[in-house]
Amino acid sequence: MMACVSLSSPIFSPRQPIVPFGLNSANRRRIGLSPIGFGPIKKNRRARVSVRRADSVVFRNLDADDFRHPLDKQNTLILRAIPGLNELGKALLGTVAEQVMLLENIGTSVLVSKNQLPGLHQLMVEAAEILNIEAPDLYVRQSAIPNAYTLAVSGKKPFVVVHTSLVELLTQKELQAVLAHELGHLKCDHGVWLTFANILTLGAYGVPEMFLHKFIWFLFSFQGDAIGMIYRGSGLGGLIAQSLEEQLFRWLRAAELTCDRAALLVAQDPKVVISVLMKLAGGCPSLADQLNVDAFLEQARSYDKASSSPVGWYIRNAQTRQLSHPLPVLRAREIDEWSRSQEYRTLLSRAIQINTVQQA
Repeated sequence: MMACVSLSSPIFSPRQPIVPFGLNSANRRRIGLSPIGFGPIKKNRRARVSVRRADSVVFRNLDADDFRHPLDKQNTLILRAIPGLNELGKALLGTVAEQVMLLENIGTSVLVSKNQLPGLHQLMVEAAEILNIEAPDLYVRQSAIPNAYTLAVSGKKPFVVVHTSLVELLTQKELQAVLAHELGHLKCDHGVWLTFANILTLGAYGVPEMFLHKFIWFLFSFQGDAIGMIYRGSGLGGLIAQSLEEQLFRWLRAAELTCDRAALLVAQDPKVVISVLMKLAGGCPSLADQLNVDAFLEQARSYDKASSSPVGWYIRNAQTRQLSHPLPVLRAREIDEWSRSQEYRTLLSRAIQINTVQQA
């Protein structure tokens, strides 16, 4: 099984078959931006990364359902009701596709470790400890597109890839929030469905139609030859494939909201997570110190107000129905509201404080 997630980029290279952390796909042929943003970036100075924050906490008994978004739960139940989806996903993707993506990333990236980019290594280790999950491998890849994604291959240790431009764009706390977002996908075992949804986003490959029609044919094969003939000759497969694609994207948008919550559990500061979203929406290193999180949240409230009318609701639905990620302003509003909820405060009360000395 492999799982991918990512950030924000208008164009996706054929050599990079992955969907970004804040990236939106408007359809199988176009990938749109998905913003995120936060605080200032220090320029021309080496970043100092603490081995562990002095106020670190960990969630020893944290379960994925403790922070899973209600829409994630709801849409997961819908996908589980589709017979054979999980098993077929594994069969269609198979070990060959997994190995292609695995070798592609290993061969073109730098593996982070205690001896290689140790600061980034510690950010990952700390985030994984807070979320009570084993730390995956971490790779840094040269790219001008701010992006991060996760790949989990059956029987192998999962790994996360971050692009160099993302490292340049974000502060250390924000970068750790992105790593925590990726860990959220592993913690929640988003697995094969996430891979399906990400492949659908990569329209340049022409893979989605083939996979979806194979899936529909597989389902109808259990219903007998007569129904199979109706499916093959009526164009019904295309309609069902489109419906399945929309449902997968609906689930993926909900899954992203869950993983934003994982980012907050690690950052423990909603402004850090919202800043990431803001920067991905419209930030760059030279403007980072001028970005304002509160103004971005006000922008989110303006969007809610503008889309509250019947016409606005229709436009909003049309705008988002084929996106792989929720709109950045909506994600910012969601994480802001959850940070003030009793559910979040209860989770924090369960956390175990670790008193350690901060090291430069």
